[in-house]
Amino acid sequence: MNSPQIRHCIAFDETTVAPEHSRPAPERLISGDPRQTTWNHYSDPSGQFHAGIWQGEPGAWRVQYDAHEEELCTLVEGRVRLTAADGLVREFSAGATFVVPGGFAGIWENVTRVRKIYAIGTLQAPPAAPEAKG
Repeated sequence: MNSPQIRHCIAFDETTVAPEHSRPAPERLISGDPRQTTWNHYSDPSGQFHAGIWQGEPGAWRVQYDAHEEELCTLVEGRVRLTAADGLVREFSAGATFVVPGGFAGIWENVTRVRKIYAIGTLQAPPAAPEAKG
């Protein structure tokens, strides 16, 4: 039995995207030189969802996720230490999958070179219901 062809699916290993290079803003940098490369393989038409591959060199910097910005990460290489603003520390190594919830504030530290697959969604509030006319 043949599987139906699925159209519009994005296979990261079948697409070529230009890498984007960046660094944390100087005022957020804590240590190291965490140069970053992002291969964003997909962005939805509304700009609310993005998925791709991210790589960062060792270093630490302050992060602040927007209230409605959620990120799913699967580490394929390296080790990350996340320290929340309240002091809770979590470490993740290659093979781990985790979510950084909206509003997270703290420190992102690449203990080693890190490569992850990411999916980021920026959840928008639903439109307000129309007022009843009476």
